[in-house]
Amino acid sequence: MGIAERKAREKEEMRQRILEAAMSLFIAEGYENVSIRQIADKIEYSPATIYLYFKDKEALFCEIQEAGFKELCRRQEALRVVQDPMERLNAHGRAYIRFAIENPHYYDLMFLSNMPMVWDSQFEGSSWGMRSFNYLKSDVQACIEAGEFKPVDVMLASMALWSLVHGISSFIITHRWDMIPKEHLENYAFDILQLGVAGMQHL
Repeated sequence: MGIAERKAREKEEMRQRILEAAMSLFIAEGYENVSIRQIADKIEYSPATIYLYFKDKEALFCEIQEAGFKELCRRQEALRVVQDPMERLNAHGRAYIRFAIENPHYYDLMFLSNMPMVWDSQFEGSSWGMRSFNYLKSDVQACIEAGEFKPVDVMLASMALWSLVHGISSFIITHRWDMIPKEHLENYAFDILQLGVAGMQHL
């Protein structure tokens, strides 16, 4: 490995160390209560080192949040091959819930904690959150065009379905459904999702 390659690798490793330290502090202390100095102390470097990689705390948080949305989008994109719009919409909901279950810390930072939601801003790469929501809107529109849903406002219907899967996901990762045996929890969540989607067909 040449000098340039080694330096690039070391730079990326430091960037990841900063992101991991920031993520753990944001979760433990809350976004508003964490400073750049605290992040620097956690990795045992000076605050100046952080600023070599990130403009400020918000830019750092944006990148963490976007990484979560990017992974969610990857799962959503894999469902575009499903032709039946209702089947795809249900699969979309299941993928969202599984993402929350498998990535509770990311989900917390993206949707639950009292932190800024980055949809569209000055930060480079901040389109993943909106792209994720647009996949849902596209599925809802396809269901309307296929006659599965009555003509409704696509934005309103999409927000309603997002609220449904968000509620299910939030209950699970905050342990509000611990009365349900763990081995049945995912299927229970999917059954509730299916009931909610079926209800949309009768509006």
